[in-house]
Amino acid sequence: MNEPDVVVVAAGPGPAVVLPEAPTVLAADGGADRAAALGLVVDVVLGDLDSISDERLAALEAAGARIVRHPTAKDATDLELALDEALALGAGSVLVVASSEGRLDHLLSSLLLLGSERYAGLELDALVGEALVHVIRGRRVVTGRVGELVSLFALGRRADGITTSGLSFPLADESLEPGSSRGVSNVFATPEAVVTVTAGALLAVRPRPARSEARA
Repeated sequence: MNEPDVVVVAAGPGPAVVLPEAPTVLAADGGADRAAALGLVVDVVLGDLDSISDERLAALEAAGARIVRHPTAKDATDLELALDEALALGAGSVLVVASSEGRLDHLLSSLLLLGSERYAGLELDALVGEALVHVIRGRRVVTGRVGELVSLFALGRRADGITTSGLSFPLADESLEPGSSRGVSNVFATPEAVVTVTAGALLAVRPRPARSEARA
């Protein structure tokens, strides 16, 4: 992964990971606690602030972090507010650090949110638990280990013109519908895979980027 312009840390537990450096770190509410555990210096905390501890909030304020408080009765998740803040800051690339634990509806919302047209101008990646996720629009080069699993899912609407190289089960100008399992459990055949999509967006999910697995 290249160094992102912004790292967004969402609330919830997760493994210890080494993250690429970023000029700006945004904490989505309780994500401030995860950011502290990862050794990140938070620049902005935002959300309804119902899951961040009072002690952490006070410490961040004292350290000079900007606090953006939203009402509890809001129409967006804290993660969505953080991605909007990244856009407002002029980011071109964003890495989201999120948990794979907790409520299933929150996890599903977070994954679908990454494919929103509102963020089409961003290069978006996410660490969700142990999984590494890439949003693909147009053309992206993804680096992995030979034998590593990667699954491709259409986001929001049908994705057309999908062509891959460097994967064991190539796609050649094909389409994927949302809900289709056609792209599940592909495998890196070379250390570098190229995925192109001419219309729509794909979510490339690498469930265990540190491990190698055979196709299920």
